[in-house]
Amino acid sequence: MTSEFQRTPIDSRSHERLAAEGLRLDLVDPGDRAAFDLWLRAEARGFHGPRPSEESLGEQFAGYADRRTSGVWDETAAEPDSPVATVSSWPAELTVPGRRSVTAWAISAVTVAPTHRRLGIARAMLEAELRTAHRLEVPVAMLTVSEATIYGRFGFAPSAMTADWRIDTTRAKWTGKEASGRVQFVSLEHLRDEGLAIVERVRLRTPGQMEFGGQLWTRLFGLVGDDKDAAKHLRAVRFDDAAGVAQGFAVYRITESPTDFAAHTLDVKFLVAATDDAYAGLWRFLLEQDLVSELTATLRPVDEAVLWQVSDFRAVRVAQRRDHLWTRILDVTAALEARHYSRSGRTVLEVSDPLGFAATRVLLDVAADGSATAAPFDGDVPDDAAAVALSVNALSALYLGGVSAVSLTIAGRITELREDSALAVDRTFRSSVEPWLSIWF
Repeated sequence: MTSEFQRTPIDSRSHERLAAEGLRLDLVDPGDRAAFDLWLRAEARGFHGPRPSEESLGEQFAGYADRRTSGVWDETAAEPDSPVATVSSWPAELTVPGRRSVTAWAISAVTVAPTHRRLGIARAMLEAELRTAHRLEVPVAMLTVSEATIYGRFGFAPSAMTADWRIDTTRAKWTGKEASGRVQFVSLEHLRDEGLAIVERVRLRTPGQMEFGGQLWTRLFGLVGDDKDAAKHLRAVRFDDAAGVAQGFAVYRITESPTDFAAHTLDVKFLVAATDDAYAGLWRFLLEQDLVSELTATLRPVDEAVLWQVSDFRAVRVAQRRDHLWTRILDVTAALEARHYSRSGRTVLEVSDPLGFAATRVLLDVAADGSATAAPFDGDVPDDAAAVALSVNALSALYLGGVSAVSLTIAGRITELREDSALAVDRTFRSSVEPWLSIWF
């Protein structure tokens, strides 16, 4: 059974724009397996992936059942039934500061065939997604990106960063707390069935985390389609507290060194902890593996606490720090009122948006408890209010509380309309918990 967002007709403006180029923007019927297989092959081709096997196609067909799937077709192509561009989307809960969440329009699988570049296809698809989300009254859009130069023109901005960590385990001796529970091996299938409850239990703690399940969940364990060979090398451990309650888990693999049997590499694929004890127990277990000299962990927080739990700071380094989650505000009032703020105060925000969704001037009024109201405002700036002018990109970057308004002002992305307003905005918007998203989607 399809949901309202899946039944909503394709955006007429983008449809007409591409029709003028001899192209057709349309939805994929979620019940049409043959059409879906062609779409999935086109998506894999767009990301330079291998041709999906029949088994993988069947699993992905089931995995995309809860998404809105669109494509672009060229009737003059050699294989006109195969799309030349793809995109999928769905509403998902996004964690915002204050252990709250807001419904966001997740956009994924954006590809355009290299044979059809410079025809405005990507712009038409993305603007169609934004107009559809706005039509459905979804206040925020979000995506994780393979290229960082595409999405700014559509109002997106990076709002949650990530880091890849590299640890020399021969130097990083454990100095953290002694966990009171125990670590034990479990099967990947066990975590597939039981682990999501732990992930969801802690989701509201960290801005930038999102509600997910289905294929996004099972692929973490390599238990779908063409990932199954790689999964043979994965191992999983679970941390149980002193009362025997599961409080966290980790999925990892160990790669042998071709020259030194005592210098293997342990790669942490996913780690979640609901308690400080679980965090300490899992990290200590991973760091103290025999025959391992290096630990790597990708897609982790930029302020990973394990740095403070080992004997040598310099044994732990960031191999790469990059943007990860990009957000785009569509409804300024609804988005701003959905989150918690760090201090009370008033701020006038003059927001520009070339696409028109978020162009507005609002007064954000934050109460002593951190809740806020945001209302359209056309008067003089109140004496007790900060005031800034900024693009929807800058506001979207600030939204999760991990990007500095002062830095954006220095960079020319925010204009102070009253002295010291950037600092006031920073103190209001900044989150005490660094935003982070633990998956790709």
